[in-house]
Amino acid sequence: MHRLRQRPRPQNKLRICDDDQLRQRDEEAAQIAQRARIFAEASPADAAAGQRASEAEAAADQARAELDDASEFLTFLALPRPVLEELIAQHPPTEQQTEEGAIFNADTFPAALVSAASRDGMSREEADELLTTWSAPDANALWEAAWQVQQESRVELGKG
Repeated sequence: MHRLRQRPRPQNKLRICDDDQLRQRDEEAAQIAQRARIFAEASPADAAAGQRASEAEAAADQARAELDDASEFLTFLALPRPVLEELIAQHPPTEQQTEEGAIFNADTFPAALVSAASRDGMSREEADELLTTWSAPDANALWEAAWQVQQESRVELGKG
């Protein structure tokens, strides 16, 4: 029981980077490194393939470091179940939302969850500001980062 009680709660990080070129360079370098690794693994006797894989991996690491340096990260932590349930209860769906099958108020709950799950000390007002002023895809990514970590399971029902 001690080990079970000491398990850290799941975390989720959201990367924010406005430099499209760095994001693209990172993605391309990772793909090149992956292809080079696959080729090197398929040709273990080919020393040149192994060298290319090492060089591609180093380039991918460099691209990732540059992307990390240019990025901001927001970290979200899974809330204990009773805390999450209380937060949901504090934001009941409207009658129309209930008719649509919602379990919480989609207008008020997202900012409350983003704030409550934030490891960065984001206030509810700040969360609401970002959710309303960012573009729809960016606001959705912010919401999803906070919500998905609440759904993450790290247990598995085994077959015996």
